[in-house]
Amino acid sequence: MCVSRCLHCVGISLIPMAIICMVCNSLLLFPNLKANFLLEGHVTREATWSTGLWGSGFVVLLSARTFVQSSQTKGCFAFRRKMVCQVVQSCLCLLAAAFCCLVSFHGLAQGPLCQYNTTSGLTWGVPLQPDLDIPGSGYLYNRTLWSGVCMEPRNVVVWNVVLFSVMGGVSGLQTLLCAANILNTLLGLVLGHGFCHNKVAPSCKRRGKS
Repeated sequence: MCVSRCLHCVGISLIPMAIICMVCNSLLLFPNLKANFLLEGHVTREATWSTGLWGSGFVVLLSARTFVQSSQTKGCFAFRRKMVCQVVQSCLCLLAAAFCCLVSFHGLAQGPLCQYNTTSGLTWGVPLQPDLDIPGSGYLYNRTLWSGVCMEPRNVVVWNVVLFSVMGGVSGLQTLLCAANILNTLLGLVLGHGFCHNKVAPSCKRRGKS
């Protein structure tokens, strides 16, 4: 059955993606693999929101589990009941992944929270955030800033660029898969098990009766 196969494939595909997002967000909370920056509140705001842990992580993992289990559902009534649940689950999964994607790319564009030199000495802030009045002023367009502005944590710019990019890309892919799964479950809800074989199952029939 096409619907069941698609549910199973989407569920299996989302599992490693969710794990990747959880790992990336966890690493973002510990620059240079040190806990003191988090304990002192010197971690990028978008990382502390932990959308990769609860959004593209836990919510997506929970959805992936239900997708795989629903792909094994037998019986017309039980199948359609599961499809209703999966439409709701897919929508929640899509919203969680999309939110994580937006937060990740916003964090990427803003640049990391770090310690940098000012006229009054070293201070903590977000020195690389772009000037909205000047197009193309972001640090992403000027790699010479990556190692010359932030003093602590060391190499935090590269750390944030790589991890936010991976988390944003993976959560974006999760969003596309969840959107496709919404269409898939709606087709299963309307057409039943057999639409892939040019058969429509509009109603349930008792065993032994034609």
